[in-house]
Amino acid sequence: MRGGVTMRIRFRGEFERVRLKSAALAYAAHGWDVLPGAYLARGRYCCGSGCRTVACHPARPERPDLVSHQPDVVGTWWSRRPFSVLLPTGLTFDVLEVSACPAATIAQAACGGPVAVTSAGRWMIPVRPGSDLCPDLAGRTDVVLHGPGSWVPAPPTREPGGRIRWVVSPTDAQWRLPDAVRVQAALVDVLPALGHPPPYTRIRVAA
Repeated sequence: MRGGVTMRIRFRGEFERVRLKSAALAYAAHGWDVLPGAYLARGRYCCGSGCRTVACHPARPERPDLVSHQPDVVGTWWSRRPFSVLLPTGLTFDVLEVSACPAATIAQAACGGPVAVTSAGRWMIPVRPGSDLCPDLAGRTDVVLHGPGSWVPAPPTREPGGRIRWVVSPTDAQWRLPDAVRVQAALVDVLPALGHPPPYTRIRVAA
């Protein structure tokens, strides 16, 4: 009995690795750089022995430049471990992250581009890179702009509360990214009821 349980666990782990690898390769095939992230094990993220960071993080935190969209490189990263799929921002795209907002509102604001949602209900909208948050959004804690030096977890990465998933997939959006200024203007129109908390700016992660 114990041997059968062990085999099922290994099978699930292998299935998960293949699923994540396929997604990473699909992103890479469309020119989206990917970054291997720590994998979820027993409710926490792990990147190797001695890892003390329990939240989602790059598998090689000492190498924030370890990104690629070359299929052979990406395939090697996911050849043995079910790493989370992370998308570095500030390169091909930035990502606007919005919390506590109805799906219809986000769909309206996304201007036809792809939209992902986390298990905690945070919405992520990839946009063309290079724009800072406009003044009406820079003063809100419920809107975050991930730019150079940051990253976001991508579907089908698992979180303790469930999988990150596409609400509007890149394929459905034909891999087109909306203009950041246009999306921000739409968010200003649909988010007035959330108020204006203390200032928040673009996320930058030190190398």
